[in-house]
Amino acid sequence: MVDYGLKGKTVIITGANNHQGIGAATAFAFAREGAKIVLTYKKVQREFDENKTNENGKDRYYKANSGNADFVENKLKEMNSDFLISECDISDENEVKALYSAVMERFGRADILVNNAATDDENGFDTIEKITQKVIDDTFAVNVRGSLIMIREFINHRKDYGRIINISTDSAQVFAGQITYGASKATLEALTRSIALEVAKYGITVNCVAPGPTQTGWIDAELEKAVIPLIPMKKLIQPSDIAETILFLSSEQAKMITGQVIKVSGGHAL
Repeated sequence: MVDYGLKGKTVIITGANNHQGIGAATAFAFAREGAKIVLTYKKVQREFDENKTNENGKDRYYKANSGNADFVENKLKEMNSDFLISECDISDENEVKALYSAVMERFGRADILVNNAATDDENGFDTIEKITQKVIDDTFAVNVRGSLIMIREFINHRKDYGRIINISTDSAQVFAGQITYGASKATLEALTRSIALEVAKYGITVNCVAPGPTQTGWIDAELEKAVIPLIPMKKLIQPSDIAETILFLSSEQAKMITGQVIKVSGGHAL
């Protein structure tokens, strides 16, 4: 097994209350490596049918994102991980500042930031014919402003090690049907390159991981049948696939990789 040299490093991961999600899988991967874990999440209240939450689909996904991080917390306890979990709205800079204060008080440093938290529209208003100002504002508030504020505070609290990994989507450049979501992720990819140039002088790398269709609890059996033929490797991406890529980008081995967008998509949307 590769030693990524992450033992004792402090990683901040946003969007971590879905136990099937990328944030949770990333937390478990870092805990396995002996890192100190800081998790943030915001409860997102959307209607779901409790009777349909026993199988993958939007109802399971909505339920997971409306709750707290109990499952993740219990798993980290089982792994004897040193961790801090905080409910935080990353689009609010005051809450982000309070989060970093808590991190500094608890661990004294922040070495790695994983910008995983994101939001999208659930009501079909993210097309050019139906787009609303609220959808635009809400999406960019989290996916862009929130990520930027998290990065700013990370840079301002930097020590002698720095890795920033933003989470995009493999279809960011062409995302018909979710144009604001796609545009927000394409913006995050552009910011990745620009910020990488700004902070290289500090020895901090900034990269982006762009997942393909990933089973985070959202993809039901019918959608899976429709999506699989579009993935050259003929299977869904798993959150652990994304987590392992993040581990590498966070390591000393990746110290000269910066400003990159890496698709983890099984060949989807190349």
